[in-house]
Amino acid sequence: MKAIILAAGVGNRLGNLSENKPKSLLEFDGKSLLKRHIEILMANQINEITIITGFQSEMIMSHLEGSEASITYIYNERYTEGSIISLGCAQEILFSEAEFIVMDADVLYDREMIHRLVNTKINNCLLLDRDFVPGDEPVKICVDKNGSINEFRKQISKDLEYEIQGESVGFFKLNKLIGASLLGRINDYLYKGENNTPYEDAIRDLLLTYPEQFGYEDVTGVPWIEIDFPEDIERAKQDILPKLSPISSPIN
Repeated sequence: MKAIILAAGVGNRLGNLSENKPKSLLEFDGKSLLKRHIEILMANQINEITIITGFQSEMIMSHLEGSEASITYIYNERYTEGSIISLGCAQEILFSEAEFIVMDADVLYDREMIHRLVNTKINNCLLLDRDFVPGDEPVKICVDKNGSINEFRKQISKDLEYEIQGESVGFFKLNKLIGASLLGRINDYLYKGENNTPYEDAIRDLLLTYPEQFGYEDVTGVPWIEIDFPEDIERAKQDILPKLSPISSPIN
């Protein structure tokens, strides 16, 4: 299994706290988000990692020089546009890999997240956290009374009926069938000039078309946070970091 890490963004919403470097290089307890990703992936026997870079690409490559993982870098020269372009840069993996993981780079999380994703029996899996603060920012996953995902987006229609709602962690396990279809949807968006589309919209299209192909793991209670705003950095340090398990210790 291979992993795709999307690390091309600028991170403007962090302001001066970003120190003009990619969000993935923000450090918590002396270790960057990106190095944490790689250590957790390798602890789960994922050694082939593709990182989509953009903003300050050279800084990322220098930061990871000497890593034990097999890292492929793909530069997205259009990194100021939508994340759908970044995911499309990994077209070879989307089209040919039997199964793979897609990850947002700006997340601090417990290793249990990837352990659950790697070992799930669900072919195309999303991670759902029921313990979230409602609002316009979280990407939400809704599950109907039959246990099928029936919506995946930030804005949920008031008329939608669902039994469970949670926030997406931003990590996905996908198989070759959905990967190839996903690449087709990405190309459709780009052909129409909808370059600023978030990549989640392409996944949503497939999820609503082929709901039987998708499922979710409920990771409520597993510590994590997406780093978007200055207050997220403080919460990550104070609330999330102390709860994280050591990466190298065994998982029961």
